[in-house]
Amino acid sequence: MRRLLALLVLLAVLLPSVHPSAVVHAQAVPPPQPIDTKAAQAYLIEASTGTVLLAKNERQSFAPASLAKLMTLEVVFDALKKGEIRSDTVYPVSEYAWRTGGAPSRTSTMFAAVKSQVPVADLIKGIAVQTANDGCLVIAEGMAGSEADFVERMNARAAELGLAASRFGNATGLPHPDNRSTLYDLVKLSQHIVDTYPELYRTFGLPEFEWNKILQRNRNPLLSFGADGLGTGFAEGSGFAILASMERGGRRLFLGLSGVATDKERTEEAVRLLNWGFDGFEMRRLFAAGEVIGEASVYGGAQSKVPLVAERPVEVYVPINNPERLQARIVYRWPLDPPVAADREIATLNILAGERPLMSVPLMSDEAVEVGTLRQRAWDALIELLFFWI
Repeated sequence: MRRLLALLVLLAVLLPSVHPSAVVHAQAVPPPQPIDTKAAQAYLIEASTGTVLLAKNERQSFAPASLAKLMTLEVVFDALKKGEIRSDTVYPVSEYAWRTGGAPSRTSTMFAAVKSQVPVADLIKGIAVQTANDGCLVIAEGMAGSEADFVERMNARAAELGLAASRFGNATGLPHPDNRSTLYDLVKLSQHIVDTYPELYRTFGLPEFEWNKILQRNRNPLLSFGADGLGTGFAEGSGFAILASMERGGRRLFLGLSGVATDKERTEEAVRLLNWGFDGFEMRRLFAAGEVIGEASVYGGAQSKVPLVAERPVEVYVPINNPERLQARIVYRWPLDPPVAADREIATLNILAGERPLMSVPLMSDEAVEVGTLRQRAWDALIELLFFWI
């Protein structure tokens, strides 16, 4: 009994060093100035660090309307990148595409003539610049044989990209009960498009596009304020929505808004939030690439801990005024069993301002840890058993 009590006392001393998370206090940094928005949902992030500047109901489901066209275009961009189709591939305009999304529909259209042939490059322009419903339907039927089959591909691709809260019922975003998404997913999709298809992404910034001798201006009102993409939407019950990407001074912000009452208010809110994001924040480096940030406990290894490092500098985009303390929490699955290879991703560094999550960074093992001696393994096994028993 005395020996068991002694072990428990020893364990109580050891527990703080083997807890599955560690806290690293960074230098004092500013919290964001309070800001609110009329939008029901809002999500604003800095691109290079993933720092969340504003989050309001960003995981709340809503009808994305024409913002669903981003998923349609992603499927097309992916097919182009893989060589499945080419920009000069032509697809016919069916009567269904013409009636549902063309001139007779009185919806957003590129005015493709029924039974005409349209190249993929022009369909992309029609969708990106004019949010053309006929363009979406022509490309869906051309690539998959039917809109329904193309929608299956959209949903499969959304799952691949980790858009867990998104589901699509058609290629256009026109009213459909299965069209649901969140700003979190749509901003994630927007950043993926910008990062993965930079040349194709430039299409979103074209000021105008002409087809069938009809010239139309880009529908994105933020282009005149410095944004270079992406798109807008409106749905009954969900209000006006927008996704925007803007670069200024070497920094890129992504903004999503939904649930705004009018298109004018949507533009004003978007411009106000983007300016706030650029003017009120600065980049701050917390850890250099390769700098040891913390340690993870290894049980049964030749050494009891393995140093953790980030592959790239850990930077955070922080407000300029009113400093507060950041916290950096290291989290990993405990216990960590040997052998542990060098350069293996084994932990996550979560950066918080108070209780507000800012960003997460993967951490790698800085060196290898081999399996320990029989004595080391036996002792660590006893500590592990007692920890879980308590």
